[in-house]
Amino acid sequence: MPGTAPLPKGRIEIDFERCKACELCIPACPKNCIEMGTGTNRQGFAAAVFARPGDCTGCAVCAECCPDVCIQVWR
Repeated sequence: MPGTAPLPKGRIEIDFERCKACELCIPACPKNCIEMGTGTNRQGFAAAVFARPGDCTGCAVCAECCPDVCIQVWR
């Protein structure tokens, strides 16, 4: 339908409490969907956040590079 935005192709969930703020997922995302958050988790880290969900393709590169297995990808 003309004039409507396409639905996102994927989405991710980042485990806020498990993230150790290594920031490897940020440059790994080809669509720049991930940023560092401002809140801190119980470990004292500012965890990554899914900042631009409308751009996610579900490619799973972020999850593959996460050393702490904090990211789940849904397609």
